[in-house]
Amino acid sequence: MVARPPVRISVEPMTLDDLRAVHAIERASFSVPWPDDAYRNELLTNRLASYVVARAGDEIVGFGGLWVMVDEAHITTFAVDPRWRRRGVGEWMLLGLLDRAVSRQAREATLEVRLSNVPARRLYEKYGFRPVGIRPRYYSDNGEDALIMTTDALASPAMRERLAGLRDALAARPIDPDDVPDEAPGDLYRG
Repeated sequence: MVARPPVRISVEPMTLDDLRAVHAIERASFSVPWPDDAYRNELLTNRLASYVVARAGDEIVGFGGLWVMVDEAHITTFAVDPRWRRRGVGEWMLLGLLDRAVSRQAREATLEVRLSNVPARRLYEKYGFRPVGIRPRYYSDNGEDALIMTTDALASPAMRERLAGLRDALAARPIDPDDVPDEAPGDLYRG
């Protein structure tokens, strides 16, 4: 038996060709997904925006986006295909988004997350986000509050060291090819 190479996750800029897969992941992840034309408009007209997709081979397995306004990067959306969660995809995407924030001279990054979304909150905390406030009744589907989380200065030595260490640790634990989920029905998640 020949050993298969580990699965690598790549994070790349989102393109219009990725939107079918992005919409499928969005619908599987959120009770109130963005309208179908929202990402197209963001990609074509919003100069503040930067969107990425995570790929495992040819398959899009996650996506995220941010806006850089003045010196703050605001993560606007973030989702991993439910079949690929807890495999490091979210970490690779978060690193990719923070890299984009730094390259666009953002001083810090911020985001909102549901108070009940403990796994996401733990991921963000691991990457240097800390709670700074609450947005009452932020989510329109159920009126849940959002926790506002912000990083320290992205260019600070401590933050750079933290991200470099997390990147190295993530690279050291590639995904076992035998742990790859089955194909999605109807190839919905293919880019």
